[in-house]
Amino acid sequence: MPLTLDDFDYALPERLIAQHPPTERGASRLLSLADGRPRDLRFRQLPTLLAPGDLLVFNDSRVLRARLRGVKQTGGRVEVLVERALGPHQALAQVRASKSPVAGSTLRLADAFEVRVLGRVGEFFHLAFPTDQPLDDLLEGHGELPLPPYITRNAGSSDEDRYQTVYARHAGSVAAPTAGLHFDQAMLEALHGAGIETTYLTLHVGAGTFQPVRSHDLSGHRMHQERYLLPAETIAAIARTRAAGGRVVAVGTTSLRALEAAALRGQLAAGSGETDIFIVPGFRFRVVDALLTNFHLPRSTLLMLVSAFAGMAPIRTAYAHAIAADYRFFSYGDAMFLTRQPCDSNS
Repeated sequence: MPLTLDDFDYALPERLIAQHPPTERGASRLLSLADGRPRDLRFRQLPTLLAPGDLLVFNDSRVLRARLRGVKQTGGRVEVLVERALGPHQALAQVRASKSPVAGSTLRLADAFEVRVLGRVGEFFHLAFPTDQPLDDLLEGHGELPLPPYITRNAGSSDEDRYQTVYARHAGSVAAPTAGLHFDQAMLEALHGAGIETTYLTLHVGAGTFQPVRSHDLSGHRMHQERYLLPAETIAAIARTRAAGGRVVAVGTTSLRALEAAALRGQLAAGSGETDIFIVPGFRFRVVDALLTNFHLPRSTLLMLVSAFAGMAPIRTAYAHAIAADYRFFSYGDAMFLTRQPCDSNS
């Protein structure tokens, strides 16, 4: 039977949605599903799940200050969340207002500058920003860090640090690659000392990652586009790891999506691209052997992805265990370590 949204639903007590990060990076819990059975660990024990010669692939995208508040020409309040840049002075954005702005109108944002509404592109608005400053500079100077919608508070000063990974370099995301938030410099050094390799790619996470799946039949869902870049040194590191018999471990679903999307083109090669890859059970993984990830929302495309990777039944068991054991969920929550299962276990 075709998969539907109901296959990826679960009941989550609201108290388990993490509203703040742990007191320090690395203080979170880690649920290992490496052998198909849930095992409770602390994140500091991650090296015990890895072996010398394994390769961790991190997403080094940096979160933009992508949320802007302002008013329409009519005086009504408006909130803009930039989805992605379209060159230095234009962007696609989500716009929240009591009545949607129309093409040709202007919005005054942060009481500092005006943008022109050029039209609609699907669920997003096409906006033209002032040309006297690059878009990134305008966002950095006037925007707010865009915490996810399930965090029911405004971003504070501590989020400026904690909602970025310690290795974030290339600005372009509107949501953090959250599996990486657990790592501090001490953990990175410990991994290196244990003979575990690390490398980086860039995938800029779009606001579409929080868009609900509206098609009950999954075959009707269309994913949003995201940009990625695979450096030549990352491709070389993966080749060395494969040749030596090590595992490729994706840190986060964003790293996995970039690698598997690039592999769909044929031989894995350096370069940039766009992906709208939608990974559901039955997908044949070509690159990633293990995955470090956080817990994901019910009925979400990311829950479908981890179910494809580790098996639907094991993921159901793991999530039930995590809820019973009071794990913390979502962006600021705890982590899971998964190994890839054969396609026939996705039932």
